[in-house]
Amino acid sequence: MKKETFDSVLRSTWQVVSKMYNKEAGKFDSTMATGFALLSIDSEGTPSTTLGPKMGMEPTSLSRLLNTMEDRKLIFRTQNPRDGRSILIHLTPFGAEKREDSKSVVLNFNSEIEKKLSETKIQHFFEVMESIREIAKEFEYFSSKTIKTI
Repeated sequence: MKKETFDSVLRSTWQVVSKMYNKEAGKFDSTMATGFALLSIDSEGTPSTTLGPKMGMEPTSLSRLLNTMEDRKLIFRTQNPRDGRSILIHLTPFGAEKREDSKSVVLNFNSEIEKKLSETKIQHFFEVMESIREIAKEFEYFSSKTIKTI
């Protein structure tokens, strides 16, 4: 394909952003996934069952990440007092400190973007991204095409 497609631009842009976040996280002896998880855990604790969908991670990958974070003393787990079957993920004081590092990197990156783009461009970006998200949710290639047999 010669012409850029929406998905190729999204993928390549996210790859550059992801590399940047991992490089920055490395300065704090961390990873982008760990930083994202730290930012996704609420101060009162987050049910482990909601953390995966919140982060867009599969349960197996999330489980490995949480085990690593627990080994590094960033989080601890407790039983949910409202539902004894589920587990709450909490930040340790060290995890809360690392969460602030992650938050700082994200806010600084956003600030750099805001400095370089007009309000109109920023508004259009979010509108376009929302449209792409909605189209992707509704998209079904084979139901929109007549399948011909050869």
